[in-house]
Amino acid sequence: MFIKKRLLHTLLAFALSTSVLHAQQKQYKVVNVAFYNLENLFDTVHAKGKNDFDFLPTGVKKYTPAVYFDKLKNLSTVLRDIGTDVSPDGAAIIGVSEVENRNVLEDLVKQEAIAGRGYKIEHYESPDFRGIDVGLLYNPKYFTVETSFPVPVVLPGSPNDTTPHTTRDILVVKGKLDGEYCYVMVNHWPSRLGGVGAADNRSLAAGIVRRVIDSITRLDAKANIIVMGDLNDSPDNVSVTKVLKAGGKMDKLKEDMLFNPWADFYNRGIGTLAYQDAWALFDQIILSQSWLDKTMPKHFRFYKANIFKRDDMVQTTGRYKGYPKRTYDFDNYMSGFSDHFPTYITLIKPIE
Repeated sequence: MFIKKRLLHTLLAFALSTSVLHAQQKQYKVVNVAFYNLENLFDTVHAKGKNDFDFLPTGVKKYTPAVYFDKLKNLSTVLRDIGTDVSPDGAAIIGVSEVENRNVLEDLVKQEAIAGRGYKIEHYESPDFRGIDVGLLYNPKYFTVETSFPVPVVLPGSPNDTTPHTTRDILVVKGKLDGEYCYVMVNHWPSRLGGVGAADNRSLAAGIVRRVIDSITRLDAKANIIVMGDLNDSPDNVSVTKVLKAGGKMDKLKEDMLFNPWADFYNRGIGTLAYQDAWALFDQIILSQSWLDKTMPKHFRFYKANIFKRDDMVQTTGRYKGYPKRTYDFDNYMSGFSDHFPTYITLIKPIE
């Protein structure tokens, strides 16, 4: 869909009845790309080999079908509204994390709030010890998938345990965005539990992503690449700046670097989750420099980045006041959404 706007460098003036973005006598197509950590979206049935016992009707959280479907409903309203400030179709591509299996994603896209968009799913079962995976939802009106595959992340054991440990796979999806090839990589890097060793694990995951990127750009130096996910690190951490090679200043990017629009947000104290009583920005969407090129005809380019936050998604009372309204406060169901706010970027392309 298209939208209406008066000046490209001011806020978009949006009306649902309008389908064209007018900017400095030009018209633009608009696409939103989002990421959302769905915070423990489990079903209510035990899966062999998974540590899902807390998220069962008999578990400590009393995770009943009523709780499950209430959570699905709440999450679907967020997915419905992300990006509607610039397009009535919301987000065309949505990376997600902390999902137990494909079934929960199928239940999610069937929710009334978003069923009409016809979101399709890319997902692979991950060997993560908790039993959670990443996935990709996409609107076939905008994006078509050509191929996809998981890339494993195998972590070294502790000094007294040489057995490799598994975490979430990286999901790589190649497809066409309005006819233009691009690669989307969905991540959920190892958690912060474990101190220094955990940081090394995130750098290990970042290194795997970097190698995939390098293998793509060796074949196509101007490949359109999107790296998204819950990185469990903020834009200034070594895994992002040094290993992944992502920087926040467009005019200072070296040839092989990625652009990270979230660095400026983080420098201004804005985050997507509260971690140890401070805001962190783990939920990032990072771009190859091809998305910054304004000279290529018939090409999408980066326009802006946003953190999506409705009033009802914010906790208003208690110890988590001001934080994202999470699903549970310990084992008490809060009828919330997630302990993360989603992020999204807007891409625009001139209409000839």
